[in-house]
Amino acid sequence: MPGKAVRMKIVFLLHNVYAIGGTVRTTLNLAAALVEHGGHEVEIVSMSRHRETPRFPVDPRIGLVPLVDTRADGADSGLPAFGEPARVFPAEEKRYKQYSLLHDQRVRAYLEERCDADVVIGTRPGINVYLAQWGPARALRIAQEHLRHDAHTKKLRKVLARHYRRLDAVVTMTEEDAAVYRSRMPLPGVRVLSVPNIVPPACVPPSDGTSKVIAAAGRLAPGKRYDLLLEAFAAVAAKEPDWELRIYGGGAQEERLRDLVTGLGLTGRARLMGAVSPIEPEFAKASIVVSASDAESFGMTLVEAMRCGVPVVSTDAPLGPGEIITDGRDGLLVPVGDSRALAEAMVTLIEDRTARTAMGAAALVSARRYDPEPIAARYGLLFTQLEATRRRRAWQRLRARAANWARRKARSARDLRTDGRGGTHHEGRGHSRGTTARPRTP
Repeated sequence: MPGKAVRMKIVFLLHNVYAIGGTVRTTLNLAAALVEHGGHEVEIVSMSRHRETPRFPVDPRIGLVPLVDTRADGADSGLPAFGEPARVFPAEEKRYKQYSLLHDQRVRAYLEERCDADVVIGTRPGINVYLAQWGPARALRIAQEHLRHDAHTKKLRKVLARHYRRLDAVVTMTEEDAAVYRSRMPLPGVRVLSVPNIVPPACVPPSDGTSKVIAAAGRLAPGKRYDLLLEAFAAVAAKEPDWELRIYGGGAQEERLRDLVTGLGLTGRARLMGAVSPIEPEFAKASIVVSASDAESFGMTLVEAMRCGVPVVSTDAPLGPGEIITDGRDGLLVPVGDSRALAEAMVTLIEDRTARTAMGAAALVSARRYDPEPIAARYGLLFTQLEATRRRRAWQRLRARAANWARRKARSARDLRTDGRGGTHHEGRGHSRGTTARPRTP
């Protein structure tokens, strides 16, 4: 029989627990699950604090530690270091301008002087650099990657490759992304694996599949391809005039998408509903949920729809949908960028109510993979495995460093020999040129 789980202190390093965002929500879900199902002590350290209380509810058993108060009337705003740019948080990170020298100082002081955790988990690339630099040696240091490897710039990936080798593990949201990290960012002694986000059960009754509503949700950003979705729905609307499309979310493309709705003649049929949270009550009013994205880091809205007993039609985008949806069983997958295939998949589910109902029921069952308890158990197993393999992984890192050192020395010696031969050859050519250039004696 397996031994009783060891109670640990787990610290999450989060950009801003007081803000709204997918990483905030998923971190709070995981933190609560580790308390409830793992029996661990959990603390969330927020790099910044811009308001008095968090916007999302926080389990009262979870400790909150804000490091820098960014409010205009806060005590930190008058400190000299608050006005100076960060020196350790990588400039290649897109949130760099939100970090200051004061952040560098406070994070280092916390990690080196105050942190008594058994496990420290960073939740974004720049924060993971902090963790690699200053994380306590006695603690397991884990980097979570909520964005795809390829969503980072080449410059940032180069910085991360240098720092991530000091960590114990890198956790991605999908196995496909973990494979990308393993192939493109070799990290000897660092475990690279995937653990999906927790998506709690919906707090509303599941859809009965009878409404003539198709829903979509997410940021109104180019990569979400709402233009493609509207184009596909225009074809659906011509064949199924009683159905409507509701798009939930806000973003920079809102005005462009409103113009597209008008241009396609979909006024009153396709509606931009604005941002709504929680989204599950709206999904439960729909019979189909659609995603037309070019790429996904995970696909949270897909699972949220499945939690509501709604089948999902999604592009088979890298990296999440193919790991979430079983094509033909609990949803349908179509090629990326193919509006015709997207329209045909929607029409298939519209015309076949029996299949639609069966897929919705299967989606409810399939979504249980994202329950809090099994995800917390996977993290608990990871902690145990990392602790048990500390020495072996340290040896792997040491061997890799020694091999790199040997390669650099060999390359340096080879370059030195090449330079020596080249120098002699160059001098010979110079002498020859000088001889050739000497005027002949008549």
